[in-house]
Amino acid sequence: MSEAMGSSIGIVGYLALFSAVGVVFLFVNLFLGSFVRARDPHPEKVEIYECGEPAIGSSYVQFDLRFYVVALLFIIFDVEVAFFFPWATVFGKATNLADGPIVVSAEGGPALAPDALATLRELGVREPRAPESAPASIAEEVRSRFGAGQAEQLTDVEASDFTARESMRSLAWLAVADILVFFGVLMVGFFYVWRRGDLDWVRAVAKTRAAISVGPTQSAGNSAGNSADREAALSA
Repeated sequence: MSEAMGSSIGIVGYLALFSAVGVVFLFVNLFLGSFVRARDPHPEKVEIYECGEPAIGSSYVQFDLRFYVVALLFIIFDVEVAFFFPWATVFGKATNLADGPIVVSAEGGPALAPDALATLRELGVREPRAPESAPASIAEEVRSRFGAGQAEQLTDVEASDFTARESMRSLAWLAVADILVFFGVLMVGFFYVWRRGDLDWVRAVAKTRAAISVGPTQSAGNSAGNSADREAALSA
């Protein structure tokens, strides 16, 4: 009972210390900011702000279509981040298995370690077991790392553990290649959206201004060209 009370008091103490540090950090920053931040009171600063649209008034308000475009793009690219979580789980478990012992010695021969067995089941392996034989690529890796003579002297447990760890390293590299392809496709889509100008909030205004600025120049050039043609015709 005393140990449980001591553990509870320790947890409460850590939480109180964390809260105190957070409060002190907040007020210290507010105090220092009062000396460096600009002071420009303005009536518009105290008004209600909601996504650049009037927050008070009739509900029958026509929203700018560009707001929906940017909002949809944000949702699409924000949801894509959710696909990073399963990848991170597979990559993390594969690297953890590759760093630690996977196969241990048992009465019947090489067997999976309890932690490795649980991790492989979390990865979706239905019947995880210690590898009995190494593939040709991993066998060649064993010979190149230990030498042909020393590789033959490895015990069954050592050979099986090396094979399992190399398999996990291959899985980790496959996960890296997979996320690079996914991220590349995502960046291509992002570049396409940017190239179309969908990320430009004032795209219509910018195009209108560009057309207005180019229009008088073109009309002046056309009138000058017509005058030159008329003068050439009269002189002829």
